[in-house]
Amino acid sequence: DVQLQASGGGLVQAGGSLRLSCAAYGFTSDDYAIGWFRQAPGKEREGVSCMSSSDGSTHYADSVKGRFTISSDNAKNTVYLQMNSLTPEDTAVYYCAAAPYGSSLYVCRDFGINYWGKGTQVTVSS
Repeated sequence: DVQLQASGGGLVQAGGSLRLSCAAYGFTSDDYAIGWFRQAPGKEREGVSCMSSSDGSTHYADSVKGRFTISSDNAKNTVYLQMNSLTPEDTAVYYCAAAPYGSSLYVCRDFGINYWGKGTQVTVSS
């Protein structure tokens, strides 16, 4: 059974940090492109950060560059999103997703995704 489990969300004050985890079950995350997406109330889903094993690329949305870092632990079949210097504008439900192919930019544009995990809520207070 293929699953993606996102965790690590919570309530944090502006300027704080959180680390989200996306654990993959039923497939090897290193063989896929993995992306983090978010959706705030009333807004469209946004590709936040993605990484691709096919070309080794990573992609960040302009809004999070320099603050968020995507990484992976292949031994744990888990992809992380370290989020620093959080602002209230980062408040959203965060989802991880997997695509069997594609560059990080391709996946962050919501193409080719096979699997979605359930979201984890991130709330940043001012």
